[in-house]
Amino acid sequence: MNEQVHRPVMVAEVLEHLALQPGMRVVDCTVGSGGHAQAMLERLGPTGELIGLDVDAEAIERTSRRLAPSGGALLVQGNFRDLETILDNLDRPVADGFLFDLGASAEQLTAVAGRGFSFRSDAPLDMRMNPALGKPAAALVAELPEQDLARLLWEFGEERWARRIARAIVAQRRRTPIRTAAQFAELVAAAIPSGAHSQRTHPATRSMMALRIAVNDELAALRQALPQALRRTRGGGRIVVLSYHSLEDRLTKNAFRDHSRACRCPPFLPICRCEGRPLVRVLTRKPVTPGAAEVESNPRSRSAKLRAAERIPQSP
Repeated sequence: MNEQVHRPVMVAEVLEHLALQPGMRVVDCTVGSGGHAQAMLERLGPTGELIGLDVDAEAIERTSRRLAPSGGALLVQGNFRDLETILDNLDRPVADGFLFDLGASAEQLTAVAGRGFSFRSDAPLDMRMNPALGKPAAALVAELPEQDLARLLWEFGEERWARRIARAIVAQRRRTPIRTAAQFAELVAAAIPSGAHSQRTHPATRSMMALRIAVNDELAALRQALPQALRRTRGGGRIVVLSYHSLEDRLTKNAFRDHSRACRCPPFLPICRCEGRPLVRVLTRKPVTPGAAEVESNPRSRSAKLRAAERIPQSP
């Protein structure tokens, strides 16, 4: 199989936890290349509806062609942090299911998008999912003070050599700008002591991921989106999140836990004002991970974790 074709992760597990039935409406908040979307459309049947969101216009264009024969898909370019606004604009305020498949797609991690997501790419170090918004990664690398660079690499990439890498970045940019993904990756690899990183992954993997998360403000977007999805799920509907990073998984775990509590009021309030009703029931006490066969056939799946919750019907 061409390595540039994205292979959806844990499709069977996603479908099981979403528990889709014909005629339902589901929102794929990160439709990407449409792998999960296509499988969900088959479950929804001709009377169902899939709404697919993606901040990347290329993903929307590519997936619209892929899903056209299936019908029933409404694709919108937009960030899932604006989920409620998007649904209201579509006059579809609620859904029976929501899926978040976080991170970058295989197409973005190869040279296809040409935006420098991959350390193998000589493309400009951009990394914006939507090139029309925000600053490219090269600007962060060029402008951030050494201490802030180290903090970014540590907090978003959990890179143990963050300070050493930040020091190398600052020294290099004094000599010449760091303009491409390949330049950045080579610099990071040279900064890490030989033998101090896993042989399974490139030594720049964590640093590249940290830059991508920072450039696209991914953690803040997820923090804003999850409560919106929980509010907009019909009673009995499901929310499924596939994450590939411990910070994303922790955010998801905490959001599900907090909304499963009887009282969700801020701790500073002297009395309960939320009427003491839990919003969701957590379906995954521990995250679901891919089986050995899937990891062997699709190595990108090895870090995936699936969490799911079910919206509790609210009595009047």
